[in-house]
This record gives sequence, C-alpha cells and structure tokens, in this order.
Amino acid sequence: MTSPATIVINGKEVQFTGGQTILEVCRGAGVPIPTLCHDNRLKPYGGCRLCIVEIKGVPRPLASCTTPAEAGMEVTTESPRLTRLRKTVLELLLSNHPNDCMCCEAAGNCGLQTLAYRFGARLDRFPGEQWQLPIRQDNPFITYEPNKCIVCGRCTRICNEVVMAGTISLVNRGFEVMPDTAFAKPRSLDNCEFCGQCVSACPTGALTDTKGRGLGRAGDVTKVKTTCTYCGTGCNFFLNVRNDRVIRVTSDLNAPVNHGNLCIKGRYGYDFIHHPDRIRTPLIKEGDGFREASWDEALTLVASRFKALIDEFGPEKVGGFSSSRCTNEENYLMSKWVRTAVGSNNVDNCARV
Repeated sequence: MTSPATIVINGKEVQFTGGQTILEVCRGAGVPIPTLCHDNRLKPYGGCRLCIVEIKGVPRPLASCTTPAEAGMEVTTESPRLTRLRKTVLELLLSNHPNDCMCCEAAGNCGLQTLAYRFGARLDRFPGEQWQLPIRQDNPFITYEPNKCIVCGRCTRICNEVVMAGTISLVNRGFEVMPDTAFAKPRSLDNCEFCGQCVSACPTGALTDTKGRGLGRAGDVTKVKTTCTYCGTGCNFFLNVRNDRVIRVTSDLNAPVNHGNLCIKGRYGYDFIHHPDRIRTPLIKEGDGFREASWDEALTLVASRFKALIDEFGPEKVGGFSSSRCTNEENYLMSKWVRTAVGSNNVDNCARV
C-alpha cells in the first residue's frame, strides 16, 4: 500500500496518496476549485480551464483535474491572476450563450450561471456571432437546446465512457462544434438507451428531461432520496417533488451503488406513482368484487389463511416465490419467513427460471 505523501495547498500541508490529481486532493481537503467539464464519473478532461492552479516553480497555470499531485508541490488555488483568467474563460463562454436565464429550465441548477455570478462575468465583453439553432425535441425523453451548449464534452464522454453506447459525439469543427448523434438523426431505441446520463452530466440547460419541463425548477422542488424499485441493484436517486407530485428524477452522485448512474426505467419510469390505476390500499375480495381494507385487517387475514393451509396440508405444501425486483434484504426476509415461520424449504425466485 502506498504511504501518504504531503502537498502544500494555499500554505497548508495536506496528505494525499499516489495517483490522485491536484483537484482530487484539494476537494478532499475541502478546498473549492471551480469546474465545468469535470465529472467524478469521468476521466479527467482539462477542457474548460476553470480549475487552473498555480504551482511554485511552474511558469504557467495548470489544469488541476489532469495534473497529478506530487510530493512537495506548493499549490495556490486562489490569486488575482487565477481570478482574472477564470473570469475571462467564463466571459468567452457567455459570448455565445443565450441570455435567457429567466425562463431556462436549468436556472438555479446551472454550473455556468453559478460561476458567472461568482466571478462577476460580463455578458458583453466579447460580442460576436451567436448560434441560432432550433430546439430539438425529436424523442419522448430528452430535449436538446444546442444554443446553450458550452461544448464541455461531459455528455459525449459519459455516453462513451460509462454507458458505452456511442449515441452522441462531438461533430463539426471550430465554431460549429457541438454534441450530436450520427448524421443528426433523431434519438430512438435503435441508437440511444434513453438512460438520461447525458442529462445528468450537462452543467447547463442544453440537455433537459422532456417529461419534467415547465413543471418546476431547482428552487421549486423538494428532493427526496429513495431507492429504485425496478430491480434488485439498489440504485439511489432523488425524486423531485412539487405540490405532492413527482415531476422528475435526478441523480444522486454520492449514491454508493450507482454513483448517480441510472437506466431508462429508473430515470423516466416514474409515471406509475400517480397513475389512477395504482392500488394504494389493501383490497379484500368479497363475492365478485373487492373492498378496501386496513393493513392490519389484510395482514391478519393473510396470516389466518396461511395458518389454515399449513394445519390442513402441512408446511411442506407451502412455499414462497420472491422477485428480483426486490432488494437482496427483502429476498432474504422472504426466505427466512418461509423457512422459520412456515417451516418449509420451498423457496424460489423469478430470476432462476
């Protein structure tokens, strides 16, 4: 195991282990460094140049996300020079960015907006040509507003590095560069998994969830952390709730199982929550119909029926069949209940057949 080494950050010694970048060491020590192209799920990219730091003995600032930390380094993360350079980068990005934060879906949750405000970036310092491209809503799940793209590459990289679907990549050259599908074809199940990973990685309003558009922005919703019910993997995410209704799902980047990554079901399959056909209370069959019952009444009835079957036919005639949509813990409880409460070894799971 590599022994920890020491690096000096803003005059304070910080320990780190081999293989870490300066950005990782700084953030681990609680030292904030601005970024737009960085995502912990992706390989270091060094594209936005906002994470630049000064290193003693090096004549120019270096991108902290791609520079390995080395023992004895003396790093400065904040200085008038760095502030000036970061502000200039932001103003260059804003020179080709629509000034429509008032009605943007990402307002309040936009990395570019946050950093522009933090550094006092001017909107008019670099006037020039603007993109005038139409909004793309050629699929049911993802809305693409290319005018708001800052070409950070996060969407294309997560599609290729994490999902490995290759749906989008950077196309064209120079001023015309943008992320897009091959030949600008509409997304479909033939060329896209609709996992929404690109949306979760986008730091602006260029990529948004179509189903949640216009239903509430970051400041309007309450985020409730929960676990996906579609399989037993146990992915965590946030339900975005407004007026007691789930309006979208967003990633939990600190989730221990999935680290913010989701599939199409986890991110977009939440319509059942408020579906009118959803059963919300236990139902007991009476005659040709069903009546609503309390949980105590329903569980008491189920327990009495199981007991009657066991008394009449013996425990070996009773078994349990569990679902792979449940968690490992829930499947374990099912197995334990059948083996201990019922007294049978007849336990099976749908994934086996």
